[in-house]
Amino acid sequence: MNFLQEIFTQLEAAPDTTFLQELRDGRIVSVTGSELMELVRKAQSFLAAQRLKKGDRCALLAHNSIRWVAMDLAVMAEGLIVVPLYGRQAPEELVVMMKDCAPALICCGDTELRDGIVENWGEAPPQSVFDQIFDRPGSSAATVKLDDSDAVTIIYTSGTSGEAKGVVLNAGNISHMLGCTSARLDLLMENENKAGQDRVFHYLPFCFAGSWIMLLTCLLRRSLLTLNTDLSRLAKDMRAAVPDYFLNVPALLERMRKAVDEQLANTGGLALTIYSHAQRAWLRKQAGYGGSIWLSVARALISYHSQEDDRLEFERADLRLGSAECGDAALFHDARNTGVAGLWLDRDNCHLHDG
Repeated sequence: MNFLQEIFTQLEAAPDTTFLQELRDGRIVSVTGSELMELVRKAQSFLAAQRLKKGDRCALLAHNSIRWVAMDLAVMAEGLIVVPLYGRQAPEELVVMMKDCAPALICCGDTELRDGIVENWGEAPPQSVFDQIFDRPGSSAATVKLDDSDAVTIIYTSGTSGEAKGVVLNAGNISHMLGCTSARLDLLMENENKAGQDRVFHYLPFCFAGSWIMLLTCLLRRSLLTLNTDLSRLAKDMRAAVPDYFLNVPALLERMRKAVDEQLANTGGLALTIYSHAQRAWLRKQAGYGGSIWLSVARALISYHSQEDDRLEFERADLRLGSAECGDAALFHDARNTGVAGLWLDRDNCHLHDG
């Protein structure tokens, strides 16, 4: 059974389970396994009517959405090669990539994206937008016309540092990568959610290889994948998603680090003290000097989600503030016996001491 058959099996086996949700201006739009399969069947019905042949290329130009996912799965299920393209890239650059891969059909998320291509490519192949594609009844069943040796996608580099290059991946390649990715996520989660769903947040465009692999992995694992559709709401959407993990890139990590540094520097006090000690402890750990209580406390600080009754609830530790007094120092103690010995806050200089 190839990866696409396995994904469809998971969707059909959990018809009432929510697999995908979009966050749009604070609203949540979601689909269950059966609803996603219905969208896939509608897209397949559209593709079947185009009289395409196995191995034809289909360009997919749209922003991340539930319908993007359904279109992607439908193209592969029909034995076609999906070519995902970045919706925010300049149309003239996209045309260069499409001329290279020679698609038989261009599927666009909206008319604005379609018009940008037509204006720059007078001889473009047929184009359709999502509203046309999904405005039809679905076929009776989702079929899969794939062998492991069949090419399923061509993923292009951005072209920002030179000519864009397309990488062809076949079904066997994808099946192997999904198995490896899922195994690593099991290690990451330490099987914590084996009886439930992983909660995954996603903001990176699906046209990027790592992003696309994460999408397929989530579907295969029956994870709940939450899609950010507006980068200006990234922080708010991430809090709303409450993810177990998310795929990231160095540029955003650096932005997040700078934002944390600036906020803590402005706030000062206990949080800054813990953060500064944890940074130094992390550097010592990377140098081979072992861990430190400061790392545990920093993780607890990051995972903080409640302040009811002066109680700090953390993912791996439960620390009570001011639960004991000793002279001018307040003691934090580990209420869950997770191995954290305790913290002393010197009220005179705000230095923390462990032990």
